[in-house]
Amino acid sequence: MTVESTAARKNTRGGGKRTTAKKASPAKAKTAAQAPAEAEQDQLVQLLTPEGKRVEHPEYAIDLSDEELRGLYRDMVLTRRFDAEATTLQRQGELGLWASLLGQEAAQIGSGRALRDDDYVFPTYREHGVAWCRGVDPTNLLGMFRGVNNGGWDPNSNNFHLYTIVIGSQALHATGYAMGVQKDGADSAVIAYFGDGASSQGDVAESFTFSAVYNAPVVFFCQNNQWAISEPTEKQTRVPLYQRARGYGFPGVRVDGNDVLACLAVTRAALERARAGEGPTLVEAFTYRMGAHTTSDDPTRYRPDEEREAWEAKDPILRLRTYLETEGIADQAYLDAVEEESETLGKRVREVVRSMPDPDTMAIFENVYADGHALVDEERAQFAAYQASFVDAEEN
Repeated sequence: MTVESTAARKNTRGGGKRTTAKKASPAKAKTAAQAPAEAEQDQLVQLLTPEGKRVEHPEYAIDLSDEELRGLYRDMVLTRRFDAEATTLQRQGELGLWASLLGQEAAQIGSGRALRDDDYVFPTYREHGVAWCRGVDPTNLLGMFRGVNNGGWDPNSNNFHLYTIVIGSQALHATGYAMGVQKDGADSAVIAYFGDGASSQGDVAESFTFSAVYNAPVVFFCQNNQWAISEPTEKQTRVPLYQRARGYGFPGVRVDGNDVLACLAVTRAALERARAGEGPTLVEAFTYRMGAHTTSDDPTRYRPDEEREAWEAKDPILRLRTYLETEGIADQAYLDAVEEESETLGKRVREVVRSMPDPDTMAIFENVYADGHALVDEERAQFAAYQASFVDAEEN
């Protein structure tokens, strides 16, 4: 199976007596504080444990073929390799910026493979795995970060909208699009991706309100990677994120974001619910950003190493590989072939990025005004003269 063939894959859920309060001992206080956290952990939908053991869930059953399971592993490995190459290219000065998805592969591949071809996706700027599932060539994701285009692909070709840099605005776009789908009488669904930080934005709250009131066929997929740049989740909310949906009148569910099977099952169920006319769902994928927020960020300044090490033990790729090997679903030959394919992908990405042509330097002045403008004409002439000065300097 080649890298390009992924586009062809089909997307296959007290009495009156006064008493004196006694101060709790430290040990008891700690237990009391841990109780809510443990209760929330029970609400986590999980089908594959960090140790690679398959478990069942009463509400989210899933039955995948061996080929589909191997495909999910391949998706995650190739997505991680592409992401690593993009990070390296930025460090080498080939890209202006990059937002890594390292550690979030299961959340993106699982939810991405739950989509039908006619569903529509509104991503942020980190959904490289979802783009892969939608058949967007990985190299097309890099043009904007290299500064040679404003997107790189036609959104309607893959039903995958251009990356959204403004935090949270895509949730409103998705809601409006879903309302349009509803009015058209189509049975497709819409999904909006955002992070835990974006969940604090007013745009997201407004999209929750509109989608609930109009019963829009949209799934809100929040990748809670624990950090909104340098702010931890506990400084953003006093309740688990998925519970916010309750206040708007639609269901929310928390899924193990490092479990690709659970992410697939939960998202598939939420999409089917939307298509059936039952309205929106909020999915909180509980995962972790293993790297920096972007390549301009230094997570060592605000995040302890012990935290990352604890999450490394929950690595989404390792747990699925363990399961595949234990169950005899993937042998060493297959694993080696995927690794070789990932290296081929990395090489292709590197070569394509370095050969991207520079954009027309004067294009920025086009289409500013429909009928032109004297000030823009003046600025265009000034910039042209500035550019020409470099040519004159080289000739002299």
